[in-house]
Amino acid sequence: MRTILIVGAGQAGLQLALGLQSHGYDVTVMTDRPADAIRDGRVMSSQCMFDAALRTERALGLDLWAGEAPQIEGIGVTVLGPDGARAIDWVGRLDGSAQSVDQRLKMSTWLETFAARGGRVEVRQATVADLDRLAPAYDLVLVAVGKGELASLFERDADRSPFDRPQRALAAAYVDGLGPRPGHDIPVVGFNLVPEAGEFFVLPALTAAGPCDVLLWEALPGGPADVFGGVTEPDEVLRGIVDLMRTFVPGEYERTLNGIEVTDAGSTLVGRITPVVRRPVGELPGGGAVLGVADVVVTNDPITGQGSNNAAKCAAVYLDAILAHGDRPFDRGFMRAAFDRFWQDARAVTEWTNAMLDPAPEYVANVIAVAGRLPAVADRFANGFNDPGDWERWLLDPDKAAAYLASVSAQD
Repeated sequence: MRTILIVGAGQAGLQLALGLQSHGYDVTVMTDRPADAIRDGRVMSSQCMFDAALRTERALGLDLWAGEAPQIEGIGVTVLGPDGARAIDWVGRLDGSAQSVDQRLKMSTWLETFAARGGRVEVRQATVADLDRLAPAYDLVLVAVGKGELASLFERDADRSPFDRPQRALAAAYVDGLGPRPGHDIPVVGFNLVPEAGEFFVLPALTAAGPCDVLLWEALPGGPADVFGGVTEPDEVLRGIVDLMRTFVPGEYERTLNGIEVTDAGSTLVGRITPVVRRPVGELPGGGAVLGVADVVVTNDPITGQGSNNAAKCAAVYLDAILAHGDRPFDRGFMRAAFDRFWQDARAVTEWTNAMLDPAPEYVANVIAVAGRLPAVADRFANGFNDPGDWERWLLDPDKAAAYLASVSAQD
């Protein structure tokens, strides 16, 4: 029986662990927190998982909240004018529903499921020295922790990493009491573009106490919405979010007027993320090698909502690669090949996400405007969140975008 060590108990690490376990592999998961501490801790993200990523969970029987989580059926895009009025406002329909499940709920449940099925869970803060000592006892070691000391094992890929600092300041809150958005007949991820300030997102979600909504500000660093430095208390974070809604997205602010509150004491998150791509093979001091997983090797800003989707797809790709490799050694060649397969999807996500962090070129602004009168364009834009590779086929190239708009206009 082949032995696998996975360091990290997030979307990718646990999905891969449970997948390998189901195929008879001897898997150990190392995590810095037990399941109950994850469940009772602070939110980890503002994830929204689209259909392609959810299918990777369903294939393993891990989509446990389909009957409880609000089903997200579209992407609502709003561009705010200088006076806060909606200059552009439309909804694109998704071909397959998306959903957002609080990762505290998901990861604690998955970790308990892994243990109940006989998997070994070691609770400790892993160090490079730990991995150097433990690696010889395993056929393969995977690192699924993208922060801290272990991330230093993986060299930054300068050719694929155009940024050396965070491009947005983030503030998120899970809330109860938010009113419905007028004019939307389906549940959507609300994507509000606020020139000179950043972006504001609203999406329905599920947390341990039941359905809720997630509010997320992506503020331009140093801009008028970058107000969360040093703010940590949940009520203060929520107050700051609502104040910005009042100022910049008054249509969304109206949804708060009946009173909203955080879902629990750990339901807010602030921070900044530097987008980066790292090389997939981490070299240990003693000569061993470990394989980086998901956001360890591809970290994108949350502006396109692809973090958990990338993680699920990485887990699926690595699972297939490990199963296909049979009894052969998991050498550096295997590690690079597995990552290269993942990069086939992650490259399009990274290029699109990085493009969204810059001011939209005129032709993209035109696409967003035209989508307001041509539902086919709005729907294709929305479904790019599920299939980011499609962006390369039309939106990321001005000539392809112009040709596509011309063809849709002719049909219309």
